Amino acid sequence: MRIARVLFVPGVSGFFFDDQRAIKRGAPHDGAVYAGAPATEGFRRVREAGRSLSVVLVLDDGQTAVGDCAAVQYSGAGGRDPLFVPERYLPALEAHVRPLLEGAEIEPFLDMAARVEAIEPEEGRRLHTAVRYGVSQALLEARALARRVTKCEVIREEYDLRAAPARVPIFGQSGDDRYGNADKMILKQVDVLPHALINNVEEKLGRRGEKLEEYVRWLVRRIRALRLDPSYRPALHIDVYGTIGIAFGMDHGAIADYLAVLGEAAEEFPLYIEGPVDAEAKGRQIEALAEVRARLRRAGAPVKIVADEWCNTPEDVREFVDAGACDMAQIKTPVLGGVQNTVESVLYCTRRGVEAYQGGTCNETDVSARACVHLAVAAQADRMLAKPGMGFDEGYSIVRNEMERVLALLALRRGPAATNGKG
Repeated sequence: MRIARVLFVPGVSGFFFDDQRAIKRGAPHDGAVYAGAPATEGFRRVREAGRSLSVVLVLDDGQTAVGDCAAVQYSGAGGRDPLFVPERYLPALEAHVRPLLEGAEIEPFLDMAARVEAIEPEEGRRLHTAVRYGVSQALLEARALARRVTKCEVIREEYDLRAAPARVPIFGQSGDDRYGNADKMILKQVDVLPHALINNVEEKLGRRGEKLEEYVRWLVRRIRALRLDPSYRPALHIDVYGTIGIAFGMDHGAIADYLAVLGEAAEEFPLYIEGPVDAEAKGRQIEALAEVRARLRRAGAPVKIVADEWCNTPEDVREFVDAGACDMAQIKTPVLGGVQNTVESVLYCTRRGVEAYQGGTCNETDVSARACVHLAVAAQADRMLAKPGMGFDEGYSIVRNEMERVLALLALRRGPAATNGKG
């Protein structure tokens, strides 16, 4: 089977591009936007409409394989590629991707994906991570159609993954509606909640962290009040975007002490804090997280550190993991480029005894979110993000339902799949 035609179709993503640097500096909310001037190169305003680009492969038997190029909400931050504007990258797709794919035989996915990953429109510079992400999704689906199997089965086969597939715990993200959406998550018994979007010290964290501490205590009370099943004990996972480091002046001891307080506030619910500091460079970030984590361990505090900022490539993931800088690494799917890099990073974390959170962004699409389910189930990530969007319900429905369908098909073809995953 061959790829007969390649189409590039501009579209919209599930949320917005936000200038994280400007928000951290205090850009105030103004309705659905942020006031003030942008602080990151490429942004025309602090919040811009999210964009995507569909890659459609028309196969010679008439079937179509689709992948969506999408980039993270906080593009240009933490060492990531710049703002993704589809028309800016269409010339590279026309010049380098179309000639490579049109008329090509559908080969093993990893072989095709490696060729795309190696493209350098300019010497020493690869295609934007969003482009590699979308093209690789389409190639994965093309291989699945050619083999008449699911995308999950392609990954399992090409990586020789033999563990019984099981449900992967799903992590809901609340956006700024951290109270109302937390209620929704509790009612639907989400495995991990609520993300909470703590991206500003004054408004959300508190100058000494008091606002976040009260929010954690509220979560505990709310779960106990709303759950029908007393055994429902979700993990609490809160993304703070380095604001704790800002509030405590990057004092590692003070940061660890504060995190221990949050751990006590969480009581019986496991607590994960993502990005407690942002040291503005990878090496310093690894050192800072490793030091805070070591202090927490010495104190016996049951708080787990999640790496995110500056952990952008498979090589970065290995460096954070090998340095003991995190209990869990976010494998931020659009930032890693081709989806094969997501799989390899999850597998590396698993081998090294570090939890793998297959994340991503609210700013993806339904197409990329469903593709990510196949990756997570195949590699057996410890957690995956419900996406796209910040309304929770829609993203959770997309991810949860795709996961149930994948597991049902695997059970049909390979025997009963496990009904309970790692959560």
